[in-house]
Amino acid sequence: MTENPHKGHRERLKKRFLQSGMDDFEDHNILELLLFYSIPQKDTNPIAHALLDAFGSLSNVLDAPYEELVKVKGISENSASLLKLIAPLSRAYLDDKYKNGHVINSTEQAGEFLLPKFIGRTNEAAYLLSLDNKSKVINCSKIIEGNVNAVAISIRKIVELALKDNATACIVAHNHPLGLAIPSNDDIDTTLKIKEVLETLNIQLLDHIIVAEDDFVSLADSGAFDPSFTGF
Repeated sequence: MTENPHKGHRERLKKRFLQSGMDDFEDHNILELLLFYSIPQKDTNPIAHALLDAFGSLSNVLDAPYEELVKVKGISENSASLLKLIAPLSRAYLDDKYKNGHVINSTEQAGEFLLPKFIGRTNEAAYLLSLDNKSKVINCSKIIEGNVNAVAISIRKIVELALKDNATACIVAHNHPLGLAIPSNDDIDTTLKIKEVLETLNIQLLDHIIVAEDDFVSLADSGAFDPSFTGF
């Protein structure tokens, strides 16, 4: 009798992960390991490949709508729910890691703090990061979330949040889910309006950061911007 080549595969993959992490895992390895926990006693390798064939990449699988995931053969409601958990769980982990009180005194630190807020987001979202006079984070609040390319950043909401936080300085951030981290003319105009309003309240707008995937651009550092917008 020919021995089943898949016998012990789950245990081997789990052991490999526990011993070495997943830095050398291929995308299908990551998915099949994850699916072990929603699909018991079944080879998840072909299902992992089916997901990648359907959506093209690991990140696209994790960003795919629930309704599309359950259309893939072998993906149950439980499996789709598990896959949809990963991006928000990653955000929650990084939000907890970079808690209030974290000091931000450079563009790089601001980007590092804010990038996790946009993990897995397929809609535009905007955040306000409030800092005290020692550059410590007081709060980071979502201003608004909307359809792709349709966020209208509310200056009134920014003012309300900044005053509630008793902020000395603020940073605004929003994402371009389907584009590049390049500020549009609307982004620049809105930033100048926010800066002017906050200045009347003695609150400094340090930066407006545009995020696209794992990249970001600082308007304060962009060069072709208002010379009075000096950032950090």
